[in-house]
Amino acid sequence: MRVYRERLGVPASWWLVTTACVLLLGTTLWAGLSLLAAVAIYVGLEALCAAILLSWGAITIEVTQTELAAGSQHLPLARIGEVTALDAAQTRALRGPRADPAAYLIVRPYLHESVYVEVAGRPPGQPYWLIATRTPARLAEAIDAARTRTAGQPPCDDALDDHVTQAGSSGRADAARHGKDGNAR
Repeated sequence: MRVYRERLGVPASWWLVTTACVLLLGTTLWAGLSLLAAVAIYVGLEALCAAILLSWGAITIEVTQTELAAGSQHLPLARIGEVTALDAAQTRALRGPRADPAAYLIVRPYLHESVYVEVAGRPPGQPYWLIATRTPARLAEAIDAARTRTAGQPPCDDALDDHVTQAGSSGRADAARHGKDGNAR
């Protein structure tokens, strides 16, 4: 059963801007050609742009009773640690200067907020997921609600010292929240 589902479709304003660009480029390419060539140019360019926008916005985020699925990746709820809804500034920090290269990111330039999902367990191939969304609070609540329903399942295989953090810090989401980057100066 699905707890949450969201498709990260491209907003209508992007479609309008793309169509305006197609008209401008198509007119430039059409100059001096026949009317049939013009129609072919406009249709071809618009079809190409539509295919790109549709494929870019086809990613879905889904929370079920057993897992979190974002794009092609699936994460069992038992392997999820901290879950935090982030605002635009925090998201920008974790997408850019404070990003971990091993993290799984689903970001779109038209989605400014996101949810930070810590990955617990071994092997630590991906320390966290950063998932862009239109409703970060709802997604974080859905993940937490699904995790509490499955609390009776066996825990992940973490050892006590797997995720040791410095005193006073609760990970990357906390660092993004408070503007700390942890780099030596």
